[in-house]
Formats: sequence, structure tokens, C-alpha cells
Amino acid sequence: MLTHHVLFWLKEATTAEQKTAFRAGLESLQKVETIKSMYIGTPAPIERAVVDTSYTFSLLILFDDLAGHDVYQVHPIHKAFLDEFRGLFEKVVIYDAQ
Repeated sequence: MLTHHVLFWLKEATTAEQKTAFRAGLESLQKVETIKSMYIGTPAPIERAVVDTSYTFSLLILFDDLAGHDVYQVHPIHKAFLDEFRGLFEKVVIYDAQ
């Protein structure tokens, strides 16, 4: 199994409508056939020194293996998401684990 965890910080000027469209764009990624499970979230209201709540959206995807991840990276749905929403990112951090 491989996990692909992406944290997105959207630009401060991002509107509520743009955030709604961004979330819908994240949801569209579920159509990539190699995704086994996917969860989209926002920071939980947990106040602890070790918890980072500064991001806007969290995307957690599970793949069977690295090959499934590699298909996702070049998939037209993933590329379309990036093309449409890349301009809203202030920062993106990715953690991949197997």
C-alpha cells in the first residue's frame, strides 16, 4: 500500500466560491481508477503545539502500490485538476509513504 497525503494552502484572497470549486475538483480525482480510497478534509479544531492547522485542505489517497500512484500522477483527470486550480495554491506539501 502507498499513501499520498497532500496539504494545500490556498492564497489568502481565495473566495468561498473558489474554495467550493476547489473541493469539487479534489472530489473529481476519485474517478482515477487506481485510487483505492480517498479522504478530503480541513483542519480539525485541535489546539496542540504539535498540530499544524495552517493549511486549507488535506487530501489523503491510498493506492495498492507505487505503480497505481504513478498512473495517478499522469492521469488526465489529475492533470486537469492541476491545470484548473494550480493558480489558487500558495503552498503545497506532499507526504508519500509505503
